[in-house]
Parts: sequence; C-alpha cells; structure tokens
Amino acid sequence: MRKRGFTRRQVLAAARFAPLSGKTDLERLTRRTDFRAAAGGARASAGAFVVQARRRGETGPARIGFTVSKQVGNAVERNRVRRRLREIVRLAPGGGMREGHDYVLIGRRAALHAPFGDMRRDLDAALRRVHAAESSGAARREPLHESRPPRSNPPGNPAAREH
Repeated sequence: MRKRGFTRRQVLAAARFAPLSGKTDLERLTRRTDFRAAAGGARASAGAFVVQARRRGETGPARIGFTVSKQVGNAVERNRVRRRLREIVRLAPGGGMREGHDYVLIGRRAALHAPFGDMRRDLDAALRRVHAAESSGAARREPLHESRPPRSNPPGNPAAREH
C-alpha cells in the first residue's frame, strides 16, 4: 500500500493561507495605499533591507508588507529575498513590532547573500531605531520630491497667453 502525502501545490496553497507567524498578532499589508502610507512614516536602513513604519489611527495587530524592486534581480532572486524577509519576521521575538503599526520591509540585493543571523539582528536594531525616532518626534520626514505650485500659464495653450 502506497503512503499518500500532499503534493507540492497543496502545501504551497495551504502556506498561502497560514498565518505569517506562530503569533496571531501580525497581519499582512495588501493594498497599495497602505504601502504608500507606511512610506510616509519613520524609516531605518539595514544592510540587506529598509524598514518603514507608521502608527495607524486605529488599534489592532501589527501589519507587515514586503516589497522587492526589479532592480534586485530576476523573479527567482526577488522571491528568494522576499522569502528570507518573511522568515526573519516569522522568527523575530514578539517585542519588536508594536500593535497599531504598519511595517514595510524593502528588500535589497544584499539580502541574497547576507548571513541569516545578521539579518535577524539588523531587523531588531532597525525596529528599535524606527520606534526611537517615532517617540522623539523625528518620524516626520521631508518629502522626497518638492511639490510645485500649479502653473498659471500652461505651455501650448494660446488662450492663456497674454500678448
């Protein structure tokens, strides 16, 4: 009699719906607006990734999102970076991420070859820096791009020209 197990596809499908960690106090960010809002919060850089954090208006479990740019490499490399980031969050001690906060981890190419233990220590240090900046009021950052006032005379509009 043959022993039946799960196919790889079944295991991956089940993992997709499994909680991010053994702790139930983490949820995933899925909407672009949540990622954009977190980008406006505090930021801490580590060697293999960047952590962005923002305190939400409502209370609730911490939410976390992962992103890796195409500049990091092809799809295989980006997925490997994303998996490594998810794993360091899963294994992180519970004290790092706070309730009522959104976090985004942005993967860098260095995450492909960085020692896993170093990445875990970097995450703890980055979370401490983010929360220290937030509590000191330094979480407000200047925008990356200056906003310009609207043009009063758009080019190519002859009706708006004054003679």
